Amino acid sequence: MPPGGGGEGEHGSTAQDHPPATVHLDDEALPHSTPPLPAIVPAASQEKRQRHEQEHHPAASLPEGPLVEILARVPYRSLCRFKCVSKPWLALCSSPDIRKRSPQTLSGFFYKGSSTSGLHFHNLPGTGPPLVDPSLSFLRESSKDIYVDQVCGGLLLCICPNSDSIEEEESDYFVCNPATEEWTVLPPLVSPGQEFAYYVGFDAAVPSRFVVFVHMSIPGNDSGKVAIYSSETGQWSYVQSKWAPGTIGDLDPCTDTCVFHNGTMHWPTIYNSVVTVDSEGKVWREIKSPDDLPNNSDCISIGQSQGRLYAWQRDGIPGTQLYMWVLEDYTGKWTLTHIVNFSELFGRHYHKGDYYEMFAIHPDCNVIFLTDEKMTVSYNLDNHKLDIIFAEPIFGLPYIPSLVELPSVGH
Repeated sequence: MPPGGGGEGEHGSTAQDHPPATVHLDDEALPHSTPPLPAIVPAASQEKRQRHEQEHHPAASLPEGPLVEILARVPYRSLCRFKCVSKPWLALCSSPDIRKRSPQTLSGFFYKGSSTSGLHFHNLPGTGPPLVDPSLSFLRESSKDIYVDQVCGGLLLCICPNSDSIEEEESDYFVCNPATEEWTVLPPLVSPGQEFAYYVGFDAAVPSRFVVFVHMSIPGNDSGKVAIYSSETGQWSYVQSKWAPGTIGDLDPCTDTCVFHNGTMHWPTIYNSVVTVDSEGKVWREIKSPDDLPNNSDCISIGQSQGRLYAWQRDGIPGTQLYMWVLEDYTGKWTLTHIVNFSELFGRHYHKGDYYEMFAIHPDCNVIFLTDEKMTVSYNLDNHKLDIIFAEPIFGLPYIPSLVELPSVGH
């Protein structure tokens, strides 16, 4: 099961069971109908022969090529369960070609510890050693000082201060895959000595390419240009922004919730809108914020789940409720989907004036992740189950492993 998707406290200890803390605004279940299978009863000898063929040749009725293509699209957790069918299935589902291409799900969060220095990684459901080495030891031969700036899918955007640079603030940037221990150093921009905001975009459904966006704007000088790096060409391209003048300077400087979705990068702005640009720098949009925002002074946060773009925001001080919307289309039509009441959600754990923040949404199910000054929890919006996943507050960067070789790999 995905984290928080059911089961008994998969993330750790269950906080409590109480009446729903969520108002569902669109809970109509769609009818499902499954056509009956043909009523064919094979003879005993034929049934025995078929059972023997399935045990020894699981792909007897399908050519190997189509079967590999089917299994490569099966979620990785399901693929692991298929290994228990028989020894032939174990061998088939353990194939590196299938395993690398199998869709992964959220496995944990990279975060900076509040009591200890350095980068950390917390597994979901929270047991066992980290799935990846949070120290990124495979990079330490090149540099001792490495900072993770952003995570997108299975790739990390890292910063390495350049000690050889005359300009102290100048740094090297690179993209790495901690699951395969590969990395690519990004070539320098045409404006040396300036530090800009970098954003990596990677879609596991199209693993042959990643892109990096850079807003070439500094205080007092908004050039309106965006640099786009493509792993296919290994080069930067520089395009003039087609957003309204000054928009780049309006991007929320504190946000970590930029979203790469459908080949397009999305950023929230300080004016509660969302601006987008595609990987080619050809399609530029600004999407108006939901009309029913409860707090116009607080920026919205964005994320993606189950192929859709979500936005969320707390109401004003003391911030007792969380509102969530889903984007219906790129004309700016948002639908309010949930209202979460923090006092009901946390029950006896909640005190007036407590500060809660939603920092992520699960990519494959209706589970959200929140933190306060004491703990980090997951909350299932469907069954109203609250699980404590970590006894410390974290603002984690969601990580989905990618076992595909990094495109344009340099090391």
